[in-house]
Amino acid sequence: MIVNLKELSTEFGQSLKFDYDLKKKNWFNIGGKAKIYFKAENLKDLIKFLKKIKNKEKIFVLGGGSNTLITDNVYDGVVIKLSKNFNNISILSGDIIIAGSIVSDKSLSDFALNNSLGGFEFLSCIPGTVGGGIKMNAGCFDREFKDILISIQAITKSGELLTIHANDIKFKYRDSGLSEDLIFLSASFKGFKKDKVVIQKEMEALKQKKDKSQPTRIKTSGSTFKNPIDQSDKKVWQLIKDSVPLDISFGDASISEKHCNFFVNKGNAKFKDMKNLIEYVSKNVLEKTGVKLETEIKILE
Repeated sequence: MIVNLKELSTEFGQSLKFDYDLKKKNWFNIGGKAKIYFKAENLKDLIKFLKKIKNKEKIFVLGGGSNTLITDNVYDGVVIKLSKNFNNISILSGDIIIAGSIVSDKSLSDFALNNSLGGFEFLSCIPGTVGGGIKMNAGCFDREFKDILISIQAITKSGELLTIHANDIKFKYRDSGLSEDLIFLSASFKGFKKDKVVIQKEMEALKQKKDKSQPTRIKTSGSTFKNPIDQSDKKVWQLIKDSVPLDISFGDASISEKHCNFFVNKGNAKFKDMKNLIEYVSKNVLEKTGVKLETEIKILE
């Protein structure tokens, strides 16, 4: 034990939990407990907590849990969850929106719609939050976070505040290259004036396109692997389809019938079941096609 838990408990009270169950905190509905779970009510408390633990523990910031696979064992570190006070969203000027890091991508898209701002339509189809979207440069239908981002407000895990401009970020496909030492607080985005009816129609068309090809209302975590754009002309779902029997399962972990890059917890899948499925698919794709897949989901062990 690196930090003094008794001292932490005295100082942070109900904001701090020990051996906290994470299973219901992610879309897969898989996972064990966190040794330390801290819900930051505001920036002041977050800074105070970070300075107290002095980066001596592993720290994982849990957003919406939409692309996270969590170990069934106790996570030997600190899981930080930002409270609803980091869920604010507002117009900074005529075409600039500022959003807290736990604002959902869909909420940001809806807010832009309500303010007649275009450029955010694609976000209506992305699960997760602003913070996670920035970290992985999330995107769909040929649009990514990098296309609308102006700047990020963040804090290091040692408690130092900073602003990062989008021009200083080396975005790549499904990667921002930003340090793991950063916790995102908020971000500003630029849109453009657009007719509300046109925006609404585009969002509806994107949703219909998504619903036709991707599973919904089940225990899945979105795309499992990144498309291997530097290694193959084929999409990852094509590589999987060509390489493995799609009815393969490990326990209750299986491949979606609707989209084979979506893996599903059919009931009570364990961490090892889902990880075994991921490793099985990755191994077989490599053997059959020579393409080495990289996971898009974050695996917390």
